[in-house]
Amino acid sequence: MITVDTRGEKKYHPLIPAMEAICLSAAGRQMQIIMDNKEAFDNLKEYLSEHNVGFREIYDQDYMTLQFTTNKR
Repeated sequence: MITVDTRGEKKYHPLIPAMEAICLSAAGRQMQIIMDNKEAFDNLKEYLSEHNVGFREIYDQDYMTLQFTTNKR
């Protein structure tokens, strides 16, 4: 499973490293994206939903995680 941890991302918006990992990953790879930015987390969930990618949401006190499998291309 590929893990992308964007917690504390200061240089870029948290969606940039998350989307880069999604775009560069091979089709069918399992991924998890860890975020501490609620707005970015919601945006990523919306993106995955629009692209018919099912995902699992995991909530912790200080961060949120999305787990999913990338679409076949």
